[in-house]
Amino acid sequence: MRKLIAAALITLISFNTLAEQDKKLPIEAFAGLKDFSQIKLSPNGENLSFVRNHKGTLVLMVKNLKTGDTKAILNADNRTVFFDWYSWANDNVILLGARFIKYQFGGAKYTSTLLYSYNLTNKDGIKLAFRAVPSRDERQPQFADRIVSFLPEQEDKILVQGDFTVPNNPAVYELDLNTLRKSKVQRQRNNVTDWFADRQGNVRIAKKMDETQFTYELLNAETGDWDTLFDYEVFSEQSISILGFDKNPNLLYISALHNGRDALFRLNLTTKERELIYSNDKYDFDGSIFYSSKTGEVAGFTDSHIEDGVNYWDADLDKLHRSLRVSLPKDDYDIDILSTTKDQQKYILYVSSAKSSGSYLLGDRTKNQVSAIADAYPQIDETVYGGKERISYKARDGLTIEGYLTLPVGYKKGDKLPTIIFPHGGPMARDYANFDYWTALLAYHGYAVLQPNFRGSSGYGYEFLMQSIQGFGLAMQDDLQDGANWLIEQGIAQPEKICIGGASYGGYAALMAVVKHPETFKCAASFAGVSDLEHLVFKARYFTNKEIVRKQFGTDDDMLEANSPVTYAKQINRPILLVHGSDDSVVPVYHSREMEDELDDENKDVTYIELEDGDHYLSHQAHRVKTLQAFLDFFDKHLKN
Repeated sequence: MRKLIAAALITLISFNTLAEQDKKLPIEAFAGLKDFSQIKLSPNGENLSFVRNHKGTLVLMVKNLKTGDTKAILNADNRTVFFDWYSWANDNVILLGARFIKYQFGGAKYTSTLLYSYNLTNKDGIKLAFRAVPSRDERQPQFADRIVSFLPEQEDKILVQGDFTVPNNPAVYELDLNTLRKSKVQRQRNNVTDWFADRQGNVRIAKKMDETQFTYELLNAETGDWDTLFDYEVFSEQSISILGFDKNPNLLYISALHNGRDALFRLNLTTKERELIYSNDKYDFDGSIFYSSKTGEVAGFTDSHIEDGVNYWDADLDKLHRSLRVSLPKDDYDIDILSTTKDQQKYILYVSSAKSSGSYLLGDRTKNQVSAIADAYPQIDETVYGGKERISYKARDGLTIEGYLTLPVGYKKGDKLPTIIFPHGGPMARDYANFDYWTALLAYHGYAVLQPNFRGSSGYGYEFLMQSIQGFGLAMQDDLQDGANWLIEQGIAQPEKICIGGASYGGYAALMAVVKHPETFKCAASFAGVSDLEHLVFKARYFTNKEIVRKQFGTDDDMLEANSPVTYAKQINRPILLVHGSDDSVVPVYHSREMEDELDDENKDVTYIELEDGDHYLSHQAHRVKTLQAFLDFFDKHLKN
């Protein structure tokens, strides 16, 4: 096995013919969508499916592993219709989720999804799988791709939720994958937004949202009543997340706080007793459970803070993982079994390291064979990407802030570099050590890039996370300047050559940085950044989560205005780059348009690029390339000239 995996990796490395230090890579090598992604096996192992990037067009393809025949199922350029996900429902049927941007009264934009089906045994092509029947006075749901259960014991049926009759109150339907006819198995209930089914396909839990209150109700099989299982206020310490049922329908896996940090629990639904399964003294549990395709049992759990990010309980998968682990240099590679056949004899393996973007391999246990499939970014290897280093520094109030530092390949200690502070979006999210195209590109072009997990980021406990609630522009903003100062103290950053950039919340933080700390940051680049908090809260009135938004940001107009970059257009004296998609349904394009207009009125140095039909995630390759090129040109202009 060791020789087979090594040979497969050598084959993959040989594809990287353009990754040479003396030949500058085009921006597309970093900014393009992955060459290959979402590689999966059909349950019987006869077919291999994958998404291939062909010049920016995503092509979902299926290859018959016996005949070698390959067919294209779907082409999507992710511009007006966004191809989000797909999954094998059985040996012949693939389900696909697609996303659209729609418009609401008042000009607000929102996301809508549809579920499609493709059956390999017929020639009907892709069909809309979960649809309204007008003769029944049904309306098409806003979200029609929310699968409740793949019904492990029924190959040709699944459970899907949809609000065909009462807006925002979905019912649960059994969908026949052969006829695409649906039948209601659970009626809608007031305030219920999501449903959960056990491994036997019985709808057991209802999730309710009433303004800022969340309630999970459990079906009492004896009385037919719905009894309260969990009840908590949003952002409270009582918050929980349901991860899934055990094969034993009386056991449920949840994530909840333990000593101030999220941990993995197993809950007995009969006794209501919680059993602590996994916790970390320093970090939140950030993973999920997964199932054995062979037994249907919970096979283990994932978490970013354990080796290879996974803990196997299933003996068969654990044996496979251990055999793969000894076949690779322990300290150099991480391995992830992405997909297996139903008998777990064939599998898809994802191999990555600190200095690579990742490679896909196909394994066959019956043949004791592993073969190379593809690289995610074939032109990027250790000659052009040096990986990220986890660092920590003290904020001005003494709080420890972790982050990730990316340096150019060949960096020598003592060299001082032009530097980019690159805060993540969210802000209730975090950066990890894994490859990302933003920092890889900037480091390749000679920049030191710091991604601070500032206060308010997820992963570091409840108190740390809650500092993002009504914290925009305050201490979490100061953490970014403290990170820049730390880089100066370390002798890495050139004090006079530091800029800041980011996307979504990161874009907001970049703009606010040149308001609060212009002495540190020489320029700011924002993709899809919020500029007007007051407008953000005002527009939330069109959506069902409006009270959550108000709690997150507050309703004090003076405070919202004081922490909005657009308020300070007159005093901003640093160059600004704004990039925004016209169809952004998360942070409306208004924010960048208004920011540009205010800066332009004050004759400030501002560049604005609007991406026609662009979404919040740079899903369209041409938009991604254009945005990263604009960021790179902007930073080069102000830090290298």
